[in-house]
Amino acid sequence: MELEKSFNRVIEKSIVSNWDYDALTDYKGVTLQYKDVARKIEKIHIILEQTGVSKGDKIALCGRNSAHWGVTFLAILSYGAIAVPILHEFNAEQIHNIVNHSGSRLLFVGDVVAKTIVADEMPDIEGIIYLPDFSVFASRSEKLTYCREHLNELFGQKYPKAFRKEHVSYHHDEEDELALINYTSGTTGFSKGVMLPYRALMGNLNFIFVKLAYPYLKPHSNMLSILPMAHMYGMAVEFLFPIAYGMHLFFLTRLPSPAIIAQAFADVKPALVVAVPLIIEKIIRKKVFPKIQNNRMRLLLNMPVISKKVKQMICQQVYEAFGGKAYEVIIGGAAINQEIEDFLKSIDFPYTVGYGTTECAPLIAYSDYKNHVPGSCGVAVDGMEVRIDSHAPSYIAGEILTRGNNVMLGYYKNEEATNEALDDEGWYHTGDLGTMDAGGHIFIRGRKKNMLLSANGQNVYPEEIEDKLNSMAMVSESVVIQRGDQFVALVCPDYEEARNMAFTDEDLKNVMEQNRQELNATLPAYSRIHTIEIRKEEFAKTPKKSIKRYLYQNV
Repeated sequence: MELEKSFNRVIEKSIVSNWDYDALTDYKGVTLQYKDVARKIEKIHIILEQTGVSKGDKIALCGRNSAHWGVTFLAILSYGAIAVPILHEFNAEQIHNIVNHSGSRLLFVGDVVAKTIVADEMPDIEGIIYLPDFSVFASRSEKLTYCREHLNELFGQKYPKAFRKEHVSYHHDEEDELALINYTSGTTGFSKGVMLPYRALMGNLNFIFVKLAYPYLKPHSNMLSILPMAHMYGMAVEFLFPIAYGMHLFFLTRLPSPAIIAQAFADVKPALVVAVPLIIEKIIRKKVFPKIQNNRMRLLLNMPVISKKVKQMICQQVYEAFGGKAYEVIIGGAAINQEIEDFLKSIDFPYTVGYGTTECAPLIAYSDYKNHVPGSCGVAVDGMEVRIDSHAPSYIAGEILTRGNNVMLGYYKNEEATNEALDDEGWYHTGDLGTMDAGGHIFIRGRKKNMLLSANGQNVYPEEIEDKLNSMAMVSESVVIQRGDQFVALVCPDYEEARNMAFTDEDLKNVMEQNRQELNATLPAYSRIHTIEIRKEEFAKTPKKSIKRYLYQNV
């Protein structure tokens, strides 16, 4: 099969060939067909053209996932401008800073974001456009104001005999041309503008097409978008791929609670599920474990004659929780808890774990669920090389390095950070620590900057301790930090369960002390936990639901 090189050509083809099929739906709201997407893209092109936007200019967009967010992003790239997607979870000051730093000429905003931003804090912006209806929210450009007021008239003048398939003709992109600047949420507290070229977008799309779409998924089947599209994981796998492949994409346009997500899975029945570990773990711990962790079920599972049938029944129930139609569930964005993974493996659930970074748009490693090795995050994807910076990579952890089609051009206006991340041979230094087996399967051990040093000089990976602790009684989530020569575990208990069991604060302290003793019995002497401290609130998290560790290092 010949691989496509031009991103905008792929979008062109998909829109034309799927013209009368459903494309984008705001869950429990309006549906746009591919021909509607094309018309809206063309109207945005007219706005950009009439406002004087040139190819290569930056256009920012910030809002919750929605059909209009998706249309706007496609319109920016297909015009030849550079998209600057901004996570809607960022506060107003962060949004202002990113718009200013990127030099964006226009900003498209969602309804919630519109209430927080201040146009005067972005002095170089020419206009702010409201995503729900594409009205002008603020304007410093007479051309923009006039164009929006006369948009339907201008559209009619350009296409007097109606807008048709043959009018779909988009910017011809080059492989190393800059497509978008994605400002990372990061775990250091400082965002960096990752410059992603078109080859990185196509490297991801072509791999998904060859390894997942063509063999296993049908065009026009359903997908559910849960992850923020301004984050590369959600953008590449839950947005760009479904649109490029001619699927029908549903957006959860509001903050997705577990109940809403569960109902959406049941209604949409997605052909592929993409999720972060937090969503998977909550579904398993709240919906599945209570049904199977009782004496009767344990007895059945220990009976060789019928245990296989019981596991098949459990697997089907878990499968139905994700809509019952998914080829597989892809887990990424953070490490999955070992207890949860062991459970999924034991019931032969079709899950796999991938690995990527914003700087690789995002794919670095993946394996189909049939080839997944428990504990790993797959093997290097097509077009990418991966190596471990260690003299014995199979058992001594080293930094994970990668190079290939998916790697960024660098960090926008930050040569120092670019030189730290990309070496002279083109290797991107991920900052993640890992090992690799003889088959090329990658096992992540932790973050390089998170690594702690014990009193006797031993390397301690806090993520490995947290993984064990998070499976213990009444623990919802945890962060292991270092104070002098001692390791301390900060724990947010499962307060919902504590209330159900009428536990007092003193009861929780006793449970945590018992957890500490049991945990330490499994750990080497040099990495044992001295104290567990209980927190009243959940830890602050990035949009991909990993804990912002840097906030707790000096707690």
